[in-house]
Amino acid sequence: MESIVKVEHLSHRYTTQWAVKDVNFEISSHGVVGLLGSNGAGKSTTMNIICGVLNQTEGDIYIKGINLRENPVEAKKHVGFLPQRPPVYGDLNVEEYITYCAQLRLMPKDEIPAAVEEAMKRCGITHFRKRLIRNLSGGYQQRVGIAQAIVHKPEFVVLDEPTNGLDPNQIVEIRELIKEIATDRAVLLSTHILSEVQATCSRILMIELGKAVFSGTIEEFDNYIEPDSFFVELATPPAVEELAKIEGVKKVDQVGPTRFKLKFEGSKETMQRVVSAAVAGGWGLSESVLQKVSLDEIFASLSGKTNKKGE
Repeated sequence: MESIVKVEHLSHRYTTQWAVKDVNFEISSHGVVGLLGSNGAGKSTTMNIICGVLNQTEGDIYIKGINLRENPVEAKKHVGFLPQRPPVYGDLNVEEYITYCAQLRLMPKDEIPAAVEEAMKRCGITHFRKRLIRNLSGGYQQRVGIAQAIVHKPEFVVLDEPTNGLDPNQIVEIRELIKEIATDRAVLLSTHILSEVQATCSRILMIELGKAVFSGTIEEFDNYIEPDSFFVELATPPAVEELAKIEGVKKVDQVGPTRFKLKFEGSKETMQRVVSAAVAGGWGLSESVLQKVSLDEIFASLSGKTNKKGE
């Protein structure tokens, strides 16, 4: 499958400091790719280069096989971009603004009216077509911003913090919109909200200190750190000391009258030993649940703020 986006040895520096150094990745299918990283990690620089806003110091960007540096006009026809603050003009109405953006994208004039209508319909703003943008709520201005990013039907859309500043209901609506437009194109979503990544993304690219430190599926990210604790619910529990004697159990914490958190080392076979001991001892085991490592801990580990056990 031809890559929609291919980034090869991307590097960029401002004066003497490298903001991005030798980043490589490909986006070759539809869906949402989450772009993660701490503040100053190089995310914005990477997005600006991919969208043609900034020329890289070294490396190559290919959009649908077109070299962005060598043929920027053709390459950018396949890219849609929503910056962190929607680039809307408050004195235009919705239809005027999206039409203007289609003209900026050098779309054939006879295709613009239908494209504008489709973009407005897809983003749920058709009923506001004649309303001045400055009179729209933040959530609807964000929808207008997404509409301008997809009006020319690009294969690749970059969204920078698209739910920033929205209320909880608006956040849910924008997330659903993002997933919907990603059904027939690739979306690169930059966000600091890890729950948003979990809710919308199928793959993750993480940049830290200008370098790619993770690239893979959301499942691979979720399992980056092996869990080392599990919870058990025992109707007639033994003494904590007896649980602690089971091979592989490193620490036991009683977190309720009949609930215990067991930290283990080595193989997850420790869980099976606890289950076997519970059956043999008649402890009334009703639950045994592995404690997943939180996305925050995984993020901290990959960004070098903690070790791989999240400690």
